[in-house]
Formats: sequence, structure tokens, C-alpha cells
Amino acid sequence: MSHTASLANAPLADPSDGGAVHSSPTFAFEPNANPIAANERAAQLVNPGFGRVFTDHMVTIRYSEAAGWHDAKIVARAPFTMDSASAVLHYAQEIFEGMKAYRLPDGGAALFRPTANAARFRSSAERMAMVPLPEELFVESVRAIVRQEADWIPDIDGGALYLRPFMIASEVFLGVKPSAEYLYAVIASSVGAYFKGGAPAVTLWVSQDYTRAAPGGTGAAKCGGNYAASLIAQAEATRQGCDQVLFLDAVERRWIEELGGMNIFFVFDDGTLQTPPLTGTILPGITRDSLITLARDMGLTVREEPYAIDQCRADAASGRLREAFACGTAAVVTPIGTMKMVDGAFDIADGGAGETTSRLRQALIDLQRGVAPDPHGWLERVI
Repeated sequence: MSHTASLANAPLADPSDGGAVHSSPTFAFEPNANPIAANERAAQLVNPGFGRVFTDHMVTIRYSEAAGWHDAKIVARAPFTMDSASAVLHYAQEIFEGMKAYRLPDGGAALFRPTANAARFRSSAERMAMVPLPEELFVESVRAIVRQEADWIPDIDGGALYLRPFMIASEVFLGVKPSAEYLYAVIASSVGAYFKGGAPAVTLWVSQDYTRAAPGGTGAAKCGGNYAASLIAQAEATRQGCDQVLFLDAVERRWIEELGGMNIFFVFDDGTLQTPPLTGTILPGITRDSLITLARDMGLTVREEPYAIDQCRADAASGRLREAFACGTAAVVTPIGTMKMVDGAFDIADGGAGETTSRLRQALIDLQRGVAPDPHGWLERVI
């Protein structure tokens, strides 16, 4: 692997100039002194699971009011040294992204819609009163880690290099205000399938005691607090023998919103699709947006409209609701077979993967892995 030269002293992005990136950013390279041996890496990639196998290196970039974004590096993945008064530990100023690098048929590697992740990362930062990382710098940081760690992409069905860009408030202070310092990093994890087992579809627990987000809150931001708040409901789902939790709206406890970490779609007997609208309480999933576009490319009608849980149960009973699926970067497209509630359970059609779900899933996977035409220019070759 070849690597870029060390950074000059000038900031990557100058806050006095609106955070503009003045030149193509470069990353100082500090190699891991004890990288995983090739044979050991190969053994780990046979069955990596999800989120447990990590690569040798990570990206770090720092921000301060005086220096702007600076000190961009590719370094050995290692624990952070952090003061106990760091703002993130007390006031939860933290955001993250999830994205993947895919192996191409010719052995190269590509990212899928990285500029969309960059834009969402900026939006999340703004909602959490954090200094936004310039989108060009975000994209170059994920390119850099993929170029460095491409050998960690598993050559297995569904294998990918999962990338976790994140940013935390690193200023040392105890006081309720936005931090003046931030640490941005990208770590990478070799992954296989998100859901374990061989079930044809997942089962959802419809939470009626807990909600994920409320109007005016942080539901549309990808921040850790949203996920922390969902864990008690996910634990309840697990106790009920379900794979995931499904949240309803916080006002009426009636309208379907999203899963703990995935968006949701419904397919009806007339071939139309429906997904809850983005009103500020639902994460604007990039997979969600991609599937809406792909479905419309196929000539399908997609409605972004509210859908009540009682109507969902009635439509499943009548046969009007033929399919349902969850979607996200980690889970890709996952059929939903059964929904359980306090007052009973109901199946969706035969409880398996439907034709439209399977068709959309395959279209997305083929595009991400470079084996289908890319009319929207979503796939970006990195190597």
C-alpha cells in the first residue's frame, strides 16, 4: 500500500472561512507496529459475524476553535486516552455513521453513496450543536481507511468492510454548553450477515410502553442517545422471542415509525409500497432512500405516508398486506414475517420473503457489488 505524505501545519478546514477545505486533504500514516498476521486475518474472515472483528488501523482528525480541523492521521487502532471531564462523557455530544466498502468482481473495492453519509453526518452534527466536519473531509477519510484496510474485506457471501465514522466532544470542562473541541475517527470492521440463524424472516415486537423519538427531538440525527434509549425496548423484544423492536409514534402511540436501527417498508396486494414519512422523528436512511429510487425505477409506486399499527394488523388479516421488510446498511433488506404485541401476534402473508422484497434486495446488492448497471452514479470505486 502507498500512503500520502504528512500534513502541513495549515488547518484542513478553517472555521474562519466557513469550514471550507482549501486543498485535497492528506493523512499522516503511522503504521501499526503489530499488525494481525495474514494467516490469522484469513481465519477471522471465514466467519466474522457482525461488529466483532476489527482492522489494524483507524483514522483520526481533531478540531479546536483555534486550529480548525487538523492533525489528520491513519494510525494503529487503539484505545483513546481521555480525560474524565471530557464533555462527551457528561453531556453526550456524539454522532456516528454506518457504511460499507464492498469487494468488486475485479478485486477492487468501492463505497456506496459516501456523499449521502457525509451529508447526514453534517446534519446530525448541526442538530447536536457540534461543529460539522466538512463533507469533503468526511468522504476522503473513509476513502483513506478503505485503501489502507482493503485486505480485510471478507470474500464470503454478504461480506463487507463496515465503516464506523464517529465524532465526540473532547473538550475538558463541566458545564452545559457545546464543546469547543472534537475528535473525529473512523474504525473498520470485517462483517458478514447482521442477523444470525437461517430464518426466512425476522419477528418484530411492537413496543407500546417505549418510544424512540418525539417531535422536536433527535430522531432524525444519528446520535448514540437514540440507540441507548431503544435498548430497554430491544431487551423486551428479546424476552418475547423477537429479533427486533418496532416503535410507534410518541404522540398517539398509533403510527408505525421504525425499528431500533432500521427503516420499514410495506408491500400491498396491488404492488404498491409504503414507508413512514420523514417528519423529523425517523432517521433518513440511505438504504431507505436507495430502495425508494430502485422501486420507482422498476415502475413500482412508493408512498411515503403514515401507517397505523391497527391498520397493519387488519391488512395482514385480509391479505391486502402481502410483504414487509426492514432495511439499513447493516441489515441490507430483511423480510419481516411476524409482528407480536401485548394482545397477540399476526403473520404477514406466509411469514417469509416476498417477491418484491427479494427483487429489491437483489437489485441493491448487485448494484453495491458492481455487478449491475449504476445509472445514478452511487458506487464509488476506491481501489
